Amino acid sequence: MFRLEKIIYKGILNIDSMKISANRVTCLTGESGAGKTSLLRLLNRMNEPDSGSVFYQDQLLDNLNPIEHRRKVTMLSQTPFTIPGTIEENLQLGLELTDREQKSKAEFVKALDTVQLQKSLSDDAEILSGGEKQRLALARLLLLKPEVYLLDEPTAALDEETELKVMSRFLAEVKRGKGTVIMITHSKQLADICAEKMIILKKTKEGDY
Repeated sequence: MFRLEKIIYKGILNIDSMKISANRVTCLTGESGAGKTSLLRLLNRMNEPDSGSVFYQDQLLDNLNPIEHRRKVTMLSQTPFTIPGTIEENLQLGLELTDREQKSKAEFVKALDTVQLQKSLSDDAEILSGGEKQRLALARLLLLKPEVYLLDEPTAALDEETELKVMSRFLAEVKRGKGTVIMITHSKQLADICAEKMIILKKTKEGDY
């Protein structure tokens, strides 16, 4: 699915060669500053490498429309984004911003259930806790059904027991839709249980992977 060759990015990443397969859960781990978030942002063209090539399904990213690419390869940042309004309005937002068809209330409720967010669609999103906002963001992403889910510490605000429940159900739903997950996590438990492939980024003087 993804192939990276001779990538150099701002002294943070120096990747000779890397492949990430489709329809699998790949976990990125490593110390802070090793370039994990930078790598995710390269994959959906939020960042551009200083040199080297990134391919998606054997197509050079430089040749792809970045907006169309991000609709297929969608990133969830570490800090969940919410707008003032109800949970339903927040779920609708992602669909509206990406020009996707609206979903039914039943589909919204199913997405909330998948991520174990026991809230009403009419509840105020602004008063949710950090962990609840992370789950709301995961539900919103599920509704988009991208080809690739790029997740940056999606369970950072959750305790170990909750993160396993949430991510097990989330990943099962993604796999049912033949999706691919590339996830940054500092949780050894989560990586050990959920990862089908592990990539460890190491911070060195040269920023080598």
